[in-house]
Amino acid sequence: MPEFLAIVQADPTTRMNNVDPESAEPKELEKIKAGKYVNWLIKSYLTPITERQPDSPGYEQEVKQVKETFLEDLYKVTNDLMKYERFKNRLPEEARQIQNLTVSQLYNLVKDFSLEKVKASKEEKKEASTTYQHPGADIIFRGNDWTVAKISDKGGLGKDAACFYGGYYLEPSKGETRWCTSSPGLNWFDRYIKDGPLYVVIPNSTEGKRGEKSGLPANRYQFHFPSNQFMDVHDHSVNLVDLLNGPMSELKQVFKPEFASGLTMGGEKLAIDSFSHGAVGKFIALYGLEDLIGNLPDTLKEFQIQNRENQKVNIAIPPEISRFKNLNMILLDNCVSEVSDSIWELTKLRFLALINNHNLTSIPECIADLPNLYFLNLKGSDNVVIPDAIKRKGTDMGNGMWDLQED
Repeated sequence: MPEFLAIVQADPTTRMNNVDPESAEPKELEKIKAGKYVNWLIKSYLTPITERQPDSPGYEQEVKQVKETFLEDLYKVTNDLMKYERFKNRLPEEARQIQNLTVSQLYNLVKDFSLEKVKASKEEKKEASTTYQHPGADIIFRGNDWTVAKISDKGGLGKDAACFYGGYYLEPSKGETRWCTSSPGLNWFDRYIKDGPLYVVIPNSTEGKRGEKSGLPANRYQFHFPSNQFMDVHDHSVNLVDLLNGPMSELKQVFKPEFASGLTMGGEKLAIDSFSHGAVGKFIALYGLEDLIGNLPDTLKEFQIQNRENQKVNIAIPPEISRFKNLNMILLDNCVSEVSDSIWELTKLRFLALINNHNLTSIPECIADLPNLYFLNLKGSDNVVIPDAIKRKGTDMGNGMWDLQED
């Protein structure tokens, strides 16, 4: 365990979320978000490169020594990974997949880079005007019509990249943008990047106006999901659903993880009261209601869907509901027509409310067997036939309420 935590911390993209691994309780450790290089670090540790063959004398001793040295030198690997993260776009194409590299190869690739650098060179900016690859950003998608650059770096290079992609706040009349994050003299970039990455969407077409300073196509966009801001070059809000269902359809799957991450509160609570607005409304409009449950994190503890707009919503709660092992509360109001038998696997469930669901005619009998369920609320779901098992175990409190607590 200490070795694993040391490796997780050695990844510069790991988010510790104010957790001290040396004093934290096991449950607190769940708050740590492992970085994207952890798997590579673990592989490098577990399968070290040695001069001896596995079946030769002294092999096990050599492996032990190599592993000990690996842990001692982790701080060096962290520094190399920081350089790799920042300057990856300047490496040969074949070197941009970390899984293909050894620790020594990583060092040799990045040893001549300096972390003190906070701005791209003139040559790099000139290249970026055609390739869209700028230090401080990653090109995460190249399609037929669009390219997407992701800015995650919170330092000087990230700010420099945001200024470049936005055109240094030189106005749309000059082929650039009015994004506040692109102004070298303002700190709006710092305010936004601390909450999540900036995405810049750039057309691949070589036709049309280009920026006087950046050289990029003028018709580009900037998205920031945590603040729900999706802007054109005039810094005016655009309808992202219309764009992704229309001219940017090839980007729907690219941004699906960002939409999904915005569906819950802290990964533990889903609370929906609108199917037409906010993150949930956008997700359903783009990917459909069927995908909603499938894209929620396993860590959910509360599951609330309330159809307060009185739209015609009929959700069949699928068998996949069983993967939320930590659920202790479910509230489904005016939205559900069917509940899967797999609900019996939610052994931590304490409160189940299926209210105002006029299309719900039956509920699983196995609900009576849930070991920790205290209350079942069926208020307003007048068409539900109560299973005999629930009648035998529970006490009818009237108004659709059932007390299932055993004496």
